[in-house]
Amino acid sequence: MMDTPPWRCVGLAALLCAIAPGSVRAQHATAEPSDSVRRELAALRAELDSLRTLLAGLGAGGVPTSAARPEEDPISRLRAAAAAEAEGPQPEEQEAPRFEGRQRALQALNPELSVGGDMLSLWQVDGPAGENFLLREVEFALQATLDPFSRAKIIASHHAHGGAMQPFEAIGGAGAEDPEADDHEHTSGVAVEEAYAQWVNLPGGFSLTVGRFRQRLGTYNRWHRHALPWSGLPLAYTVLVGDEGLAQTGASLYWLAPVSGYGTYEVWIEGTRSGNEQLFGSSKGISVLGHVNAFFELSPSTYLELATSAVGGDFESETAAGARRVFHAEAGLSWRPPGRELYRELTVRGAWLRSRGPTPGGVLLGPHATTGGFIAAEGRLARGWLAGLRYDRIEDPASPGSHAWMLVPTLTWWQSEFVRLRVEYDRLWSPAGSRGQVLAQLSFAMGPHKHETY
Repeated sequence: MMDTPPWRCVGLAALLCAIAPGSVRAQHATAEPSDSVRRELAALRAELDSLRTLLAGLGAGGVPTSAARPEEDPISRLRAAAAAEAEGPQPEEQEAPRFEGRQRALQALNPELSVGGDMLSLWQVDGPAGENFLLREVEFALQATLDPFSRAKIIASHHAHGGAMQPFEAIGGAGAEDPEADDHEHTSGVAVEEAYAQWVNLPGGFSLTVGRFRQRLGTYNRWHRHALPWSGLPLAYTVLVGDEGLAQTGASLYWLAPVSGYGTYEVWIEGTRSGNEQLFGSSKGISVLGHVNAFFELSPSTYLELATSAVGGDFESETAAGARRVFHAEAGLSWRPPGRELYRELTVRGAWLRSRGPTPGGVLLGPHATTGGFIAAEGRLARGWLAGLRYDRIEDPASPGSHAWMLVPTLTWWQSEFVRLRVEYDRLWSPAGSRGQVLAQLSFAMGPHKHETY
């Protein structure tokens, strides 16, 4: 018997499918189907229903539509609900514990440490030939914010006296009798310049400083020597309070006046233990200082500052005793064009001082008052380059009517905010004669405490 071709099998199957319903209907019309036929028909209907459902869920290209997605299928939803019910309520998701080493975090509690140096080289114009080198100061500064309300600062230094020209013999240290002695290191040591705690932003615009600090006798007394626009303080400060300025131990209360009009006004009241020998001798009593500062913006580039100070206490020595008073008035004008302040700047500042009481040498002159002052200007020539000129005048406290003058031109180059180089010429005219010196200064700073000017 020959094999049946495949196409004949396909045709025979199609013919059977076509006549099957008719045969079934004929058989049903003549007799009831058997149980096996019923079961087979039920299985075929179930399979046909599932195929219809699948076909209905197919879109173009045979891709399932959203109606047939498993997540929207009723059976899938029932199974997901049953699984969730079986697992029960889920606890909140918690982050897995992590191990963190705290060793490096402890460094945040350390204070900021800074180190600065101030070195001089001196050439005597009218003295013996040669040059003198002086490491005038090495300064260590610690500062930290203690908490949201207060901060603290400690500044200690190894310092050497030198470089300052004293106009009068009675002012201690060197005098006009020994011009060369001014320019040599004659005393040195380690001292705490400042050590205080400060509470800032107290109610009412107040701040409080407690400890040892440089006092508000004018602007430049507050600055450290390495931050000054010259190698040292003007003659009026040198004669009345010493070449290192006025720094004593006590409390200082600051108040920013709530004035809504023109200008900004500040007030300082300071009560300290007398410790400045040039101003108060050997007295250890209480001295009181008051300072008022007014600041005005004349234009976006021009600012005016007016200030007045007064300090008083008791002077005591083996030869004299009495009340000592110093009055101070100051004015400053600054010009800094916006956007060009790195290349153009001019500052002019002057002060007048008047002192009553025993002289620093311990001489009681009765009602006589010593007066003096200075005027200085400094301009920025280019970025990093500044030129300045200062003129001083001071009366001899021990000899009324006798005066000294000083002229100080300077040229300063800021290599960066960390390094500053300066050339300065000091010319002094005193009752003992005229003399001068050329001075080169190097100041450097490491750490966050730069050449701070407060």
